[in-house]
Amino acid sequence: MPDSTGSLSARDIRARLSGTQPAEDPTLIDVAVATRGWRPGFRERLSDTLAPAAVLIPIVDRPDGLSVLFTRRSAKLKHHSGQVSFPGGRMEVCDVDIVETALRETGEELGIHPHQVEVAGFLSPIATLTGYAVTPVVGLLADDTRLTLDHTEVESVFEVPLGYLLDPASQRHGSSNLDRVAFPLEFHFDGQRIWGATAAILIALRDALLQENGLRPHASRRA
Repeated sequence: MPDSTGSLSARDIRARLSGTQPAEDPTLIDVAVATRGWRPGFRERLSDTLAPAAVLIPIVDRPDGLSVLFTRRSAKLKHHSGQVSFPGGRMEVCDVDIVETALRETGEELGIHPHQVEVAGFLSPIATLTGYAVTPVVGLLADDTRLTLDHTEVESVFEVPLGYLLDPASQRHGSSNLDRVAFPLEFHFDGQRIWGATAAILIALRDALLQENGLRPHASRRA
């Protein structure tokens, strides 16, 4: 068994997420738990009914180790323009389930066909200020996966080593332009800032991959 985040393999990801399943109703979440750590007044902004949505956490199996693929949203989008995110979006009536939502959105944004994604597991849905219950789907991609970006939605993509993201020493406290309120955690890597719901999903991924296995990551380099 590996003793550091940097030595996690695709096989480890499969094993540690084995048995995880998406919720039958992805909108039925414990808001008190899902919004733990939110600043006063934020929880009250949530609508009574959350809309189902999904994102894919694309983990690429590179020769030198696993890395996580992120998108930077187009500056022309009406909502969350220019922000770092995972490919994903709201569930449509044509989607059979939340997995199809994540894979469909990934295909539309990055040109990745569903058969190119190995679904390794799921994280619990999280609530967003925009009124969505977002289910993170963890997917493994081969090193030779080619991307075709839809530039109406995605400005660019970049990767961050998984070991860096799983190391608590990599997380920072920071502020956002949202009511000048500091979010609990964010990440910075090679000039890229990862915050908000995307950072919260990364924390949940770290908990799922490390805490239940009692692993204590070694320090990784700070970007």
